[in-house]
Amino acid sequence: MSTTTLEDITFQDPVLVPIWEKVRSGVRLGREDGLSVLNTWDITALGKMADYVKRAKTADIVYFVMNRQINPTNLCVLDCTFCDFAAKPGDDHAYELSMDEILDKLSNELSEVHIVGGLHPKWKFEDYLNIVARIHQAFPSIQIKAWTAVEIDWFARIGRMSVREVLEKLREAGLQSLPGGGAEVFSERVQEATFKHKMGADRWFEIHRIAHEMGFPSNATLLYGHIETYEERVAHMLRLREAQDETPGFLSFIPLALQPGNTGLVERQASSIEDLRTVACARLLLDNFDHIKSYWVMLGEETASIALNFGASDLDGTIGEERIAHYAQAQSAVGLARDKLIDMIRESGKVPAERDALYNVVRVYN
Repeated sequence: MSTTTLEDITFQDPVLVPIWEKVRSGVRLGREDGLSVLNTWDITALGKMADYVKRAKTADIVYFVMNRQINPTNLCVLDCTFCDFAAKPGDDHAYELSMDEILDKLSNELSEVHIVGGLHPKWKFEDYLNIVARIHQAFPSIQIKAWTAVEIDWFARIGRMSVREVLEKLREAGLQSLPGGGAEVFSERVQEATFKHKMGADRWFEIHRIAHEMGFPSNATLLYGHIETYEERVAHMLRLREAQDETPGFLSFIPLALQPGNTGLVERQASSIEDLRTVACARLLLDNFDHIKSYWVMLGEETASIALNFGASDLDGTIGEERIAHYAQAQSAVGLARDKLIDMIRESGKVPAERDALYNVVRVYN
């Protein structure tokens, strides 16, 4: 087996060598480079390449946030194949949280609350708006990141308003940023097979573009490890990169590994190697994104910690209680405390930095 060594990286897979030369020269990678990264078996070299890019952006710092995820209801008008969370009226696992139950989940030590849920068949826009307003009134120091583009689209429909009007009312209530969910995979083929009744890529991008123009930062996601191809995975990332060029505003990119649960899409979750390849590919392709997130809820603690050496610069947060992935039988802990997140980051050889929802540093744990 031949090897090539360039600046402390020994390459077993020669396909990676020209990609590494592009990275070092600041040349933007393309579709074929992304496919080569997802297909490589030279995981060690790939990790070092992605870590090089990550270090150029945030040095040894890895971020986390004291946050809480709240899913107010799982009742939903949609029927996405990959979702074990959604319920219809009368289902045994259907639920709605009261306002008191929502507020009881929060405390002043949190920096962020992350709110996503189902498209309730009977709730009005005012019901969702009130959740944001009541949280902001009770905990004004907590930054509110809420409602995916899918939910914003739903609010515009049921409230008979424009997206701008919806976002302006949410801003007045206390909203500060948007999560990145609902992107799934930007593929008409995958949409038709798995979420054909949900809005498509064009509307997702339209809503995030409007949000960025209004001063709302947001995140972006990719749901992978099901029926999508490597070509579709790469195309998804490149389309996000193009959108970030046009209307900057994405704070981070979050690769979400499908939790198979009872969906029937795949027999088992993507392997850890597949997770690491995807994180590294994102870091190498998304040169205009500051952060790639290692979302421990779906990756699991061990893989999430390793991914911090494959280009990820953010571990997300304490979460508290996450329902969506765990309804699909995710094996990660329901919530992680601050000390555990710090240990995970230190075990990866990085420096933990606690942040708020907008990546302002609260404290660095040297």
